[in-house]
Amino acid sequence: MFRFMAILMALSFASVAHAAETDAPVTAAEWASYKGKFLDPTGRIVDNGNGGISHSEGQGYGLLLAYLANSPSDFEQIWSFTRTELLLRNDGLAVWKWDPSAKPHVKDINNATDGDLLIAYALALGGAQWRRMDYVEAAARIARAVLSETVISTGGRTVLLPGVAGFRAGDREDGPVVNPSYWLFEAMPVMKLLAPSDQWDKLRDDGVAILRSLDIGPAKLPPEWASLRQKPKASAGFEPQFSYNAIRVPLYLVRGDIRDKDLLRRIKNGMVDRNGIVSIIDLPTGKPVEQLPDRGYQIVHDLVECVLDGKPLPETVKQFQPEFYYPATLQLLSLAYARENRPSCI
Repeated sequence: MFRFMAILMALSFASVAHAAETDAPVTAAEWASYKGKFLDPTGRIVDNGNGGISHSEGQGYGLLLAYLANSPSDFEQIWSFTRTELLLRNDGLAVWKWDPSAKPHVKDINNATDGDLLIAYALALGGAQWRRMDYVEAAARIARAVLSETVISTGGRTVLLPGVAGFRAGDREDGPVVNPSYWLFEAMPVMKLLAPSDQWDKLRDDGVAILRSLDIGPAKLPPEWASLRQKPKASAGFEPQFSYNAIRVPLYLVRGDIRDKDLLRRIKNGMVDRNGIVSIIDLPTGKPVEQLPDRGYQIVHDLVECVLDGKPLPETVKQFQPEFYYPATLQLLSLAYARENRPSCI
């Protein structure tokens, strides 16, 4: 009990909680649009670009955005679904996928570690904001499970496995395999409060080091999936691309206060085509495969440009008109960061 009170106090003193609804970095109108489009009455976040499924990542993002919108009732609704429908594993982690068209709805009980981190992080912040000890205790259980089940040492580095099963050296020829976009850098200090260990510091530092080493192809970009068996490189089991997952890498670096300007500039420059539109990039050739003009993708590039060069965000990317779950989420996280930390960008 005393340790969790100390966590609440530490989080509060670090100014992670928002004092009033008017100060919320996600506006009431934005949150109303987001939840009207993606939040099911049962509390699940619907990935409408992926067959209407729900997943631990989406539930974590939903919790984080509800916190940023200062909406405790919606937060509780999302948490209720997450707790009852996804936290089914014996180790304290969430199953990664819930399919409304499948019977049963959960067929694969493997976890997705980015979802676990997002859920734990949002629960800790919500617990501090609304003085909910049950949220903090749940966050601590997940943080301990992430640390014990998915954080490993390999090749002198501390790394984050994308899931408990399927990514270790013994699971695949080019293992261990990681997803660089799973490193939620902003959450690491909070995870350290929840589950005290210097492994969180090492995980943060080694995640940045791995990204620095993943300058693949002419565009010098990190892949969606990387093999750490020897020198970090694109995993042979996946398309060698900078794609949907990887787009959030520079956003996570910025939100995590990683001030590596060379790394940020390299990714910013490589993630767009010659017209400046964020694209899926084929790493061996450095050529764009598909443009991704949605505001939610474009704002990530534009936010990094503002952080590096002071260029304000274009008016187009500040307009929130959600169409698909994933880019809409990235857009709100980008806008929230700018409002809280870089008001000159707005």
